[in-house]
Order: sequence, then structure tokens, then C-alpha cells
Amino acid sequence: MFSAKKRLDRAYQNAHVVPFDDNSKFILFSDCHRGDNSFADDFANNRNIYYHALKHYYVEGFNYAELGDGDELWENISFSSILNAHKNVYELMQLFHKKNRLHMIWGNHDMVYRNPDTVKKNLSTYFDPKVGEDVELFGDIKYHEAIVLKHKDTNQEIFLTHGHQADWWNYNFWKWSRFLVRILWKPLNVMGIADPTSPAKNYKELIKVERRTKKWITDNNNLMTIVGHTHRPRFPEPGDIAFFNDGSCVHPRSITGIEIENGAISLIKWQIATKEDGTLQIVRVLLEGPRRLVDYR
Repeated sequence: MFSAKKRLDRAYQNAHVVPFDDNSKFILFSDCHRGDNSFADDFANNRNIYYHALKHYYVEGFNYAELGDGDELWENISFSSILNAHKNVYELMQLFHKKNRLHMIWGNHDMVYRNPDTVKKNLSTYFDPKVGEDVELFGDIKYHEAIVLKHKDTNQEIFLTHGHQADWWNYNFWKWSRFLVRILWKPLNVMGIADPTSPAKNYKELIKVERRTKKWITDNNNLMTIVGHTHRPRFPEPGDIAFFNDGSCVHPRSITGIEIENGAISLIKWQIATKEDGTLQIVRVLLEGPRRLVDYR
């Protein structure tokens, strides 16, 4: 059985490299857990916030990198039910893809996407009842275990992955976890009982996963690393261990993410706020940063 170090080493060594510079703009989200709009669909509560935020980033010329667990394929057997529930979200992601600004990573909840045949079957096309035939969704989209953003001028690298490589149960035994979620934890989740194997819901597991990831980062010359998986946002100060986490899109009433823009990095939150006249609006809140990327070299 591979150790967390070997799993992370392999992900880094085989990572898809994406060149960037100080003019490049990226928004990083993870752990959307898009479901079928049932009571167990955690994404449904924040889908309007997510859609508004993603539309903003599309208009502003950002690249969208999704760091795993985008689709909830443990609780849901078929992707078609997820697509039908959140069609507008996938149409927006399709626009990113057509502009070559969509970068996808698989996590433990959508680990089936490590098989290119599964990606092609689910995401290449979909049946449109309006025209009575299959139409293109994401076409030739590729999923990766990891991505390395490599700066064209400084050669600085930013390692992006889901982070479940440091979680032996949810990496090696993800099929068992999926089985338990479908049979046991999905109905219990509706009743408010959390899955104890998930580091997002078990603090002790979360700490272990973070500790293993930090150890790997320090062993690799403090390589700037951004993950998801635990749902806990992390934004270190320059000089500390360069361990970042973009949080998740299933926080209560908000989503968090990481922006890279103008050679700097920021942790942000999008949430619903009340205006003076009582109407609601979706606003972006800066939580940490911006900090220059070169300060983490």
C-alpha cells in the first residue's frame, strides 16, 4: 500500500503543466459536490451564489480550475441526474472550456473521472430532448490528478491537487467509502448525521490529512501547494509552510475559493448579504491577501 508521500510524489511527477504569468487570472474552487437537487444535495443551497461568482469570473477573463469533488458521484449513480439538476452551471462551465480556460482535477467523490473512457461517456455529450439527439457538452475535456501552474518568467511552481492523496482510506478504499455513502450515510445525512470517515466532518481525520500534506510540502522545498478535500480554508503567511486550501462550495450560506491575479494570491468568500432596503445581494468578501506569489518561493 502506497504511503501519502508516494501518492503525492506520483501526483506531482505526473501533473499536467499549465504555463502562466503575472497577466494570468485563475479562480480555484473545489468540493462543489454537485448533486441531483434532492435533500442530500449539499450544493443546492449555494448554487445561486456559485453561479453568480463563476459568471463574474468568466466575464472578467479568469481561468477556472476545479480541484476535485466537483460532481457528487458517491451519492448519485448517474451523472445525467446531476446535469439535469444544475444545467445552467454546466452551460457556464462549457463556456470556460470553449475558451480553453477550464482545468479539471478529480477527487475522491469523482474518482471515476481518472478513467478517460468514463469522462468521455459522461461529459463529452448529453441527450437534448428539445432536438431529440446528443449534443456536445465538454467534448474532448481531460481530467487530471494534479496540475502544476508554472510561471513563465520566474519558473515558480504551484502544485494543485484535490488532497485526498494524504487520506489513505478515501484514496485506496474509495469504492468502499462510496458504497457506505450510498447505502448508509446518504439517508442518514438527510437526518443530520455526518459520515465519520470524511475529514470534512471529522476533525481528527482533518488534522491527520493536513499534517501529512504539510510534511510532504516541507520535504519538497516548501513547494507552494493548493488543495481542497477537508473543506477547511487555509492561507499561510509567507515564510510558513506553503499549504493552501480553497475550502469548499458547501459551507453554510457561502462558498470559498482562491484567486490568483496580478502575480498575487488571495482567499475569498462569496455570500448573500442584506442591503439597507431589505433586498438581498451576492457579494465577494476578501478573507486573506493578496500576497505576492514570489514571497512564497
